[in-house]
Amino acid sequence: MKLRFTKMQGAGNDFVVIDATREPLGLSPEQIRHLGDRRFGVGCDQILVIESSNEPGVDFRYRIFNNTGDEVEHCGNGARCFVRYVSEKGLSDKRSVKVRTVNRLLELHLRDDGRVSVDMGPPAFDHPSLPFDPAGLVARKEGQGELWSLPLADGDACEVAVLSMGNPHAVQRVADVDHAPVSQRGPQVEGHAAFPRRVNAGFLQVIDRGHVKLRVYERDAGETLTCGTGACAAVVAGIRLGWLDEAVEVQTRGGQLRIEWAGLSQGPQAPVWMTGPAETVFEGEISL
Repeated sequence: MKLRFTKMQGAGNDFVVIDATREPLGLSPEQIRHLGDRRFGVGCDQILVIESSNEPGVDFRYRIFNNTGDEVEHCGNGARCFVRYVSEKGLSDKRSVKVRTVNRLLELHLRDDGRVSVDMGPPAFDHPSLPFDPAGLVARKEGQGELWSLPLADGDACEVAVLSMGNPHAVQRVADVDHAPVSQRGPQVEGHAAFPRRVNAGFLQVIDRGHVKLRVYERDAGETLTCGTGACAAVVAGIRLGWLDEAVEVQTRGGQLRIEWAGLSQGPQAPVWMTGPAETVFEGEISL
């Protein structure tokens, strides 16, 4: 089969976007892996599939697949690319659209300056929703949050804040993110027994109360240039722990994002807002 696609990127996180609004798209895990392969396919961090919606008040559905072929729950950078895609392709003339993912309803806004703002929904802190099993672990209270001491396979340990942004995150603070042991420690945190379905590992450096630097080791994908949900999780954790204010500029290796959360003043169900770039790289057709 021949498949039309659009290659897009948001702050260096890259995607293959496929329009399945006119007819269902049934790609096998092998075909998805081929699409994501950077040598033999198109190459991307994730594949985004846009589907029509029959749900009242919801404009689209969309599914997210890692380049390993596994379907995942959420991707903030992908959501920004989503709204730019449907606008550029004429699938919607709205400046704001609502989309249904596998576990969330998102509101996406196309701004006049070309950036996209996404209502990422509220964070979740209850352990079953991540899931997170703290049996045998010790937590330390800080601010309105807590840090869990996580023993690692190499005999070391790290303190992590755990939460979900539609997918699970474990955020640790580091003094210098550029020299943090992301490639060594990231896989140990990702596959730790406390996270039955694994976890995204965030490495957060606080510059001041309104500026941070971040690297994320993502489930299945390894370190990526940017992780939108990881940026949201890191800022929410930093706010709860008393390190950050309600609006934070997040510098990643792929670019800059703005994350806002008023959870301390409005309550934990306040939505997290993320604003950042989304761009089309090229379009093409591939045989699968």
